Amino acid sequence: MGQLGIYVERYTISSSEEMNALMRLSQVARKLGHRVDFLFRADMYKIPEYDALYIRALTDPLNSAYVAARTAEMHNVKVIDDPDSIRICCDKVNMYEHLITHDVPIPDTRVIGREEITVEKAKELFAILGKPIILKAPNSSFSRYVEKASTVDEFVKVAKRFVRRADRIVAQRFVKSAFDWRVGILNDEVLYVCQYTIPKKHWKILTHLSDGRTVDGPVKGIPIDKAPEGLLECALKATGSIGTGLYGVDLKQTDNGFIVIEVNDNPTINAGEEDQVNSDLYERLIRYLLDINNEK
Repeated sequence: MGQLGIYVERYTISSSEEMNALMRLSQVARKLGHRVDFLFRADMYKIPEYDALYIRALTDPLNSAYVAARTAEMHNVKVIDDPDSIRICCDKVNMYEHLITHDVPIPDTRVIGREEITVEKAKELFAILGKPIILKAPNSSFSRYVEKASTVDEFVKVAKRFVRRADRIVAQRFVKSAFDWRVGILNDEVLYVCQYTIPKKHWKILTHLSDGRTVDGPVKGIPIDKAPEGLLECALKATGSIGTGLYGVDLKQTDNGFIVIEVNDNPTINAGEEDQVNSDLYERLIRYLLDINNEK
């Protein structure tokens, strides 16, 4: 019998979709004969007692989840997600540098330093990347701090706001689409495939409104063997440049093939969404975490 700890924060269990997914994973683990415990920040000292740790909280290096990952690593406890993946994926500049080094197709991308946020630089980038330009703060997540700029004034205003969070930001060519592909990958194997629909009158899969509400579209699960040609290969090449943990690769489909928008460590897994047609993903996660042979 293995002992699995699931590290969560209060906001994790407040989401019914995420909590239901964790309950499904727990049920599968117990059917396989394992013990499962939920751990909160106050329980972090217990991590060395477990065989594996599954983190279901925001994994920014400034958050407690990163401390949990480092604690697991120091005590040789297998962990999703590992500290190296967190450091790479939670810094978009670092992530894109990995992708570029490994020739992963991405939108035309530039990294801008604080001193480069000028009218002249904005004009230069519009000439290279076209209009609008997508600006991203390095430590953005869940579509926060990812905005469009269509004019020089917008570019300078947004960029100056973003560099309050970091010394460098990302400028990227805008790629229009009706949905984003998401490919979940675990240990260099495809775990699930789905489409995240972009809501009408919006340009990204999740929009945060000024009144605190969010707007998103439906998620459509796709059987892995029905994925379009080239999608899985592109996603696997992207994660191969980062590590062998659990990742969610966001891609767009263009006339010239697939391009990677970003690689997320410790991606969302919600009941009724990512597991729609890939219900075995929970057992695969457990077998990976507890080093169980996949033969049944």
